[in-house]
Amino acid sequence: MNKTEREYREDVIKIGHLIYQKGWVAANDGNITVRMDQDRLLATPTGVSKGMMEPDDLIICDMQGNKIQGRKERTSEIAMHLKVYELRPDIRSVVHAHPVAATGYAAAGKPLNLALLPEVIISLGCVPLADYGLPGTPALIEPLVPLIPKYDAILMGNHGVVSYGEDVYKAFFRMETVEHYAKISVVTELLGGPQVLPETEVRKLIESRTRYGVKASSAGEIGCPLAAENVAKGDKIWVTREELIAMIDEALRARGVA
Repeated sequence: MNKTEREYREDVIKIGHLIYQKGWVAANDGNITVRMDQDRLLATPTGVSKGMMEPDDLIICDMQGNKIQGRKERTSEIAMHLKVYELRPDIRSVVHAHPVAATGYAAAGKPLNLALLPEVIISLGCVPLADYGLPGTPALIEPLVPLIPKYDAILMGNHGVVSYGEDVYKAFFRMETVEHYAKISVVTELLGGPQVLPETEVRKLIESRTRYGVKASSAGEIGCPLAAENVAKGDKIWVTREELIAMIDEALRARGVA
């Protein structure tokens, strides 16, 4: 359903305030766009806190990123948003932020790709990691290009997260799911490591998408998420207490200690 420009502005302001309140951005971080029609984007400006924006602060750009209306300046990362719209005709909104747990994974060089939570598998599949690129330059976009058609949210190396959807609320909720997933992943590590779902269960969850009303426009890749059978595990050797003592005694004798 098409909305009026004022309604789009109010939606972007609401989401901007939410991502600020949730601590997903600090100071003037982050950016949000909405594709109002075939020719125009509504975008957050640069240099303004997402928690303190007013509807009239937003600017309108054409699909080449040129500002056509607004008193403030466009974000330097508008080109990233334009690339998402170019590669995903189904997308009408893009949200970029720095949620702490998910950005921690991005800064650690780790994707969120384990099959841990049914809700995440159904809605996102997994969240891959794009290599680092200098913000505001083409180098930021290049690592994202092969991933955008396949996924609905991406970790950006040493930077943050970008998510997108059919409207600004779906883009926001996908970001929220990514951050929730990251927090739970951290807790599993603290509690001794994740218990990854087996491939048969992953397949059932993927096949159940239509039952839950999920339109999987993105196809993902084989092995994302990683099922239990595909998770690398270190080799373990089990020995009894007596065998361990004997091995230690033998090693000490070989060194002339015993």
